[in-house]
Order: sequence, then C-alpha cells, then structure tokens
Amino acid sequence: MKALAARRRHPAAIAVLILLGLLVTGGAYSFLAPKQAQATTVTADSVAQGKKLFIGNCASCHGLNAQGTGEGPSLVGVGAASVDFQVGTGRMPLAGPAVQAPQNPGKVKFDEAQIAALSAYVASLAPGPAVPDGEYTTPIAPGDEVAAGQTLTNSQRIARGGEIFRVNCAMCHNFAGAGGALTRGKYAPALTGTTPTHVYEAMITGPQSMPVFNDTNITPAGKQEVISYLDAIDNQTNVGGMTLGNLGPVSEGLFAWVFLLGLMIASAVWLGKKAA
Repeated sequence: MKALAARRRHPAAIAVLILLGLLVTGGAYSFLAPKQAQATTVTADSVAQGKKLFIGNCASCHGLNAQGTGEGPSLVGVGAASVDFQVGTGRMPLAGPAVQAPQNPGKVKFDEAQIAALSAYVASLAPGPAVPDGEYTTPIAPGDEVAAGQTLTNSQRIARGGEIFRVNCAMCHNFAGAGGALTRGKYAPALTGTTPTHVYEAMITGPQSMPVFNDTNITPAGKQEVISYLDAIDNQTNVGGMTLGNLGPVSEGLFAWVFLLGLMIASAVWLGKKAA
C-alpha cells in the first residue's frame, strides 16, 4: 500500500495528467469546432483535373507551379474564391496584356465543373478564401419579417446594406453600382447583373484595384446585406423617368446641354425666321 501511494504521488504523475488533459481537450476541439463552409467537396481527382487545366491555360503567365512570372502574379494563397471570381466572370484567361482585366460573362471559357477543379487546385497550394456557400450569398427578400438571430426587418437590413455600400464602395462603383473611372486607365466595373457569389468573392479577395473586405471589416451578414441592396437596385421599378446610366450630375448635365439647350436654340432660330 505504501509503494502504491508513493507511485501515485510521483511528480511525473502531474505532468502526465496535464498532458492527457491537453490531448483530450485538443482532440475534442478539433472534432467539434466549426469549420469553414465550402460550396463543393474537394477531391483528389478534381485537384488533378484542375492542375491539368491550369498547366494548359494559365501556366504561361502564372508559372508551372502558380508561383508567378513577369507576366502574371503568384496564385499561391489567393484561394478558391479568387479563381472562381476571375474565371467565372470571364476575366481569365486574359486574352492579352491590358491595364485591367475586363469582365466578360458572355465568354467564360470553362464550365462550372472545370472552374471548380481549377479553384480546387489553386486552393490546394496554400490556404486562402474559399468559395462561399449560399448562406450569405442569397439576397434578402424585402419585407417586415425578422430572421432568426436578427433585430431588424428584412427591409431594414437591405437599407443597412445600402449604407454599407455607400460608405465603402460608392466612391468607386457609384451609389447605384453603375461603375466609374479610376486612375491610369483603370475603372470600377458596373455591378449590374453580377451574381451574388461573385460580389461576395470580390469583397473577400480584392481583385485588381479593389481593397479586401474581410470579416473584420464587413461581417458575412453585412456582405449579404450589400448583396441584397444591389439586388434591390437591379429589380426596382424606376418611377423617376430616364436613369441616364445612374451616373448622376454628369450625364444629367450633358443631357441638359445637348438636348434641352439645343432645343431652345432651335426654337429661337425658328422663331427668328418666322418673324422675318
């Protein structure tokens, strides 16, 4: 009995108990901790297919291992979301050198499965933003409903999305998402018709001149509200007449000078000839 008690009080027993406790706690956390949701399940076959597509279509600019070259940046660590955005909007593969890669949804080179494979391959190189699932990319329907976990109605959340957009995005994309000119030949593209997934991906990857809005800057719920605001603009009925591209005083002033002032001059000339 004395020998057993001595073994129980051995100094190493405390260290062993602490080590076992850490192992159990760490294992339980890794098993139960929430993981980042992804729209697709990545398999070894999709990664292998993506690598073949990458070597055949992208490696000439981005390098055989996506490490980057003088013609294109490194893609290590950009994540699947960046690839899905660039390829899914028709920006990549780039047809030729340009100040900015233009969006071209009508000429997307790859189908959805191929884009998913390319995204999986680039994502396998290093951790990066994943393609978002539908939880935060589905636009909020207007109304007085209050979703679970929310304190505002759907319409109030859409209005808050407009506030977030005007504070963070309107200086480049225009208050209505009509786009606008930047420096050195670059421009902020129009957001009309852009899919909610691509809007979300642009916010978390920061393509070209756009800054990155991570979850600390704008929460996933906030990003959904921005997407909902843009969707509401796309689907609203304009009761004010011609929008003139939603470009504000520039297009409105041009319209006034060219058409209204021109009409006034033509009327003055006609009246003068009639009087003569």
